[in-house]
Amino acid sequence: MAYDYETKWVPSTRLGHLVSEGEVISMDEVLSSGLPLKEPQIVDTLFSELKEEVLDINMVQRMTDSGRRVKFRATVVVGNEDGFIGMGQGKDVQVGPAIRKAIDSAKINMVSVKRGCGSWECGCGTEHTVPFEVVGKMGSVKVILKPAPRGLGLAAGGTAKIVMQLAGIKDVWTRTEGQTRTTLNFAKATYEALKQTAIVRTMEDK
Repeated sequence: MAYDYETKWVPSTRLGHLVSEGEVISMDEVLSSGLPLKEPQIVDTLFSELKEEVLDINMVQRMTDSGRRVKFRATVVVGNEDGFIGMGQGKDVQVGPAIRKAIDSAKINMVSVKRGCGSWECGCGTEHTVPFEVVGKMGSVKVILKPAPRGLGLAAGGTAKIVMQLAGIKDVWTRTEGQTRTTLNFAKATYEALKQTAIVRTMEDK
């Protein structure tokens, strides 16, 4: 369901209460708490600004006893362009509500993206690219992200570029396999690759 942001938020989960009461004040604390993120308002409270991008809107038809039912499925990516990104989908009989549901879904699927300077050609020490090579897969699509030197930019296709920009990645080499014309799988594979940057432990984490 899409949430009504016109009314005052009343937390319904333990994590929501912790954020509302100021005991949890950052997204890093949310993700490390081990508590499920089920309320998009948590993300709205912790971020002063989030950017949203609609990646795909598709019409879904379903036959029922009463006839053909049509719904719209929207896929949205949200990010703060500084290390956090989420992706979600939403369905509704109208496009607008489907997009709002997708935005809410993306917020509760927010993940941390580790950045660094993993390119041997650079060594600037700033957080501008992926810290090491990561791979993401979805359907027939495989996306490989490799550290790139500062100033290169995003050497990637349009869909992957949007996802990485919202995550705060400024430079990267990419290699793709499979049907990258499938926008949805291409975006999801890129998202899955970015998630790997936080899952794989670096020497600094040990």
